[in-house]
Amino acid sequence: MTTNLLEVTRLNLGFQTSRGVLKALRDVTLHVPEGSIVGVVGESGCGKSTLIYAIIKLLAANARFNGGQILFQGRDLLPLSTEEIRKIRGSQISMIFQDPMTALNPVHSIQRQMLDIQYRDQISQNEKKQRAVAMLEKVGIVDAARRLKHFPHHFSGGMRQRIAIAMALLSKPALLMADEPTTALDATLEAQIVRQLRELQQEINCSILFVSHHLGLVAEFCDRVAVMYAGEVVEEGAVRDIFHRSTHPYTRALLECDPAGIKEKTRYLPTIPGAFPDLVNPPRGCIFQDRCPRVMDQCRMQSPNLIPVSNGHVARCFLVNSCTSNASLLSETVNREP
Repeated sequence: MTTNLLEVTRLNLGFQTSRGVLKALRDVTLHVPEGSIVGVVGESGCGKSTLIYAIIKLLAANARFNGGQILFQGRDLLPLSTEEIRKIRGSQISMIFQDPMTALNPVHSIQRQMLDIQYRDQISQNEKKQRAVAMLEKVGIVDAARRLKHFPHHFSGGMRQRIAIAMALLSKPALLMADEPTTALDATLEAQIVRQLRELQQEINCSILFVSHHLGLVAEFCDRVAVMYAGEVVEEGAVRDIFHRSTHPYTRALLECDPAGIKEKTRYLPTIPGAFPDLVNPPRGCIFQDRCPRVMDQCRMQSPNLIPVSNGHVARCFLVNSCTSNASLLSETVNREP
C-alpha cells in the first residue's frame, strides 16, 4: 500500500475583506503519495496557488483557517508556530514560484542567493558553493562555476527558471511544490524544464505538487490529478481516470476547452458559459450549479461530498453514476459562440 506524504483533509481557508470573508478554500481534500507527481488544474482564480501557499502557511495577514488538517509526514502543519513552519519551508518542503524574475533577488548574485539558502547546513562556504555549482550543472546551466557570480538579469527566462529549480532542490526536499513553473516559457523550454524536473524528482526521490493550466503537460507529467473549481476539489484521480473517464461536469467541460483537443478548424475557442461564483456569498448547494447543464433541484439545495467513482477516483457530483455511463452527457456544456 502506498503511503501518503501529504494529506490535506477538509481544509477551509478564508480572507477577511471589506465585503466580508472570501471563502477561498472550502472542504478541500487532497492526497500526495510518496514518490508521486500530483497535478492541480482549474480556471484562473479557482484556488490552485492558494492551496499550495496554504500548505506552507505562506499567506497574507488577513487569511484565516476555519478547520481541516494538513498532514505532512504524519504531522499536522496547521497548529505549528511561525518558527516551527519556517524550519520546514525550504528544507522538507520547497517551492518553485511562478515568476523566476520576482522569485530571485535582482540585487544579489546567484552565488549569494544559493549560499544563503543553505544557511541551515553546518558546512563550509566552499562546500556550499560546490553544491550550488553541481546543482546548476544538473539543471543544464553551462559553465556553472563562472555563471554563479552573475545576477538574475544576466540570464534568460528559461535559465532563471532552471536556477529557481536548482535552489528549490538544493536541500533535497521530501515535497516540491511548483506553482505554474513553465507559464512564461516557450514550448521547447517548457518540455526541457519538465523533463529535467522528472529526472531530478526520480534522483532525489521526492514528491511533486504541480500547479498548471497546461492540461497536456499535466497529462504527460503527472501520476494523479486534482481538478479545482471555485475553491473546491471537484474531482481527483489517476491521470488516465481524469483524462479518459472524467465524471464531474466541470472536468468534462474543462477538457473540452483545451485547444489541443480541437480537431476541426474554427474561428472561436470553446468556453464554459456562465460566470464564476461570488466566493464572499457562495451559492447554497453545488458550487457549479449555475454553469452546469445537468443541474437538478438537489444540486441547489445540498452540497455533494466527494463520491467514489472507482478505486482512487472520486468526484463531487450527484450525477456520478449517470455521468460514468453516458460519455456524451455534457456535449451541450461547451459554448462555441463568441
